[in-house]
Amino acid sequence: MRAGGVPLVGVGQLSKTYREGSVETEVLRNIDFELGRGETTSLTGVSGSGKSTLISLLAGLLLPDAGRIVFDGEDITGLDEAERARLRARRVGVVLQSGNLIPFLTAVENVELAIDLAGGDHAGARARELLSELGLSRRLDHLPHRMSGGEAQRVSVAMALANEPDLLLADEVTGELDSASAEQVMSVILDAWGERGLTVLFVTHSPELAGRAQRRLHLEDGKVEEV
Repeated sequence: MRAGGVPLVGVGQLSKTYREGSVETEVLRNIDFELGRGETTSLTGVSGSGKSTLISLLAGLLLPDAGRIVFDGEDITGLDEAERARLRARRVGVVLQSGNLIPFLTAVENVELAIDLAGGDHAGARARELLSELGLSRRLDHLPHRMSGGEAQRVSVAMALANEPDLLLADEVTGELDSASAEQVMSVILDAWGERGLTVLFVTHSPELAGRAQRRLHLEDGKVEEV
């Protein structure tokens, strides 16, 4: 246990292997780590090291072959798919590298949909409030293709915050952005952490961005180590 009390997330002896025909690829091997409440953590590793797999496991989108993921005292690996989806809808926000915007919906409509799916109230007003917080008050009615990459990623962050999550997972959200846009999106994520007291885990290939987290983890050869 880390200083500061019981962690929000505890990972124990987590393993994941992908199988394709007779070929097996062990991506994660008996890894252990914790995410402290209200703490920011970065995760680095070379391409193909399993970072996205780990994010998907923490979000309950995948199940491990072995090990436990304990979220606020509950082992989510023992939940069925519907139960994991309900937990994710209530308490976890996920931002992906490629974004998750529906191309024929405007920025505000994308966020409204996320709020509705999370069971929130006053979706229209809340969506506008979130997007304004993230500096997008002039992009509310823009479709994704009319926004820059950094703006689209900020809409994705707004969608991830729609359910007022306890845990925010961000998977290489700056990987396809120029350095100025990447810095802007990361600042948005860290501002959200500071204002809401979130627990944040973000994957990045940038040592500079990784260094902005309170803790740094590195994934290599199936193992996670603290940097």
